[in-house]
Amino acid sequence: MLSTKQASTAMREENLSAWLFSNFHHKDPISDRILEISPGATNSRPWIYLLRQDGSAEKLVHVIENKILDHLPGHGRVYASRQEYLSHLKEMAAGLRDVACHFSAQLPAISFLDHGTAGLLEECGFSLSSASSLIQRLLGGLDQAGIDSHRRAADYLYDVVAWVWERLRKEMRSGGPVWETTVQGWIMGKFEELGLITHSPPIVAVGRHSADPHYSPETGGSARGAALESGAVLQLDLWAKERAPGSIYADISWVGVLDARIPLEAQKVFHAVVEARELAFRFIEQSLAAGGDVSGEQVDRGVRAFLERSGYGDSLRHRTGHGIDQEVHGFGVNLDSVEFPDPRLILEGSCFSIEPGLYLDEFGMRSEINVYISGDKPVISGKHPQFEILHF
Repeated sequence: MLSTKQASTAMREENLSAWLFSNFHHKDPISDRILEISPGATNSRPWIYLLRQDGSAEKLVHVIENKILDHLPGHGRVYASRQEYLSHLKEMAAGLRDVACHFSAQLPAISFLDHGTAGLLEECGFSLSSASSLIQRLLGGLDQAGIDSHRRAADYLYDVVAWVWERLRKEMRSGGPVWETTVQGWIMGKFEELGLITHSPPIVAVGRHSADPHYSPETGGSARGAALESGAVLQLDLWAKERAPGSIYADISWVGVLDARIPLEAQKVFHAVVEARELAFRFIEQSLAAGGDVSGEQVDRGVRAFLERSGYGDSLRHRTGHGIDQEVHGFGVNLDSVEFPDPRLILEGSCFSIEPGLYLDEFGMRSEINVYISGDKPVISGKHPQFEILHF
């Protein structure tokens, strides 16, 4: 349930007078999630929930769906006609300055307020601001239960990687064909055994396919993917969470070479990726220890500059990391200065990936860890991060 105290504190810190939630046909998952509105609830008419900085709230609902916000505190308003709807909105806007809403010009992952509704709210007297930082604080900042859930998921994923690699070693030594989808199936079966769920299968990409950050067998032209061949680079990227409601995802990437020997070029690329990953972690750690602010944009900029100086500028294809919460790509701060630059600060409870990647013609490599902030210190979740390429 929405913590009005936490929301009020966040509004004060962001200098916002109110936070406006709205929805129509459940188009805004952030509003539904924060206010705990069931996806199955009928939402064929717009509703408004206005939470002020002082903790007071108002609800505006249609007469035939007037129960949808009953579980929330606040003064109730009901409308039946368009004119009544507009009249109530004008009264609710009175005396307010900057009001947070779910839109952002540079963060599409949190932008759900449509242009028409935004224009209508402004016509009724609302002065709208982005709720991006509030969303981060409420959804991207994990409490202790969320951290514990995330850590358990991360521990499981590290175990799955170790198990998969050992099975790969045995299967390939036996001489039988192993396909990318075969390994996907192993991982999904292990998730089921461990009580984990995921919204999509893991990435298992061999050789040239590893140079595609979001590779799947369908995009590679074959339903079963490619056969794993001796000496090839193999990228494993897996994400999952526990089955319980409110569980938090973990998301890690490991890379290996299907041989006893590691090619020099693969070794060089891997060490550059790992050094970039560690640089990001150290930058966050040192900035917070010094009492300074650090944004996702700053972290990504530093990692990008390091990899460009190392001669890999042309091999960069994506940001350094993304927020993690109940969704694998969560609503909190991203480590991004290029795709969707994220100026939001890394705060207590923030949880995110650090996953620099380099993608060449013959192969690609990405090393991903998850980090959360506890006691103003970054903590790596899971067991032992990868510092050496997996090999036979």
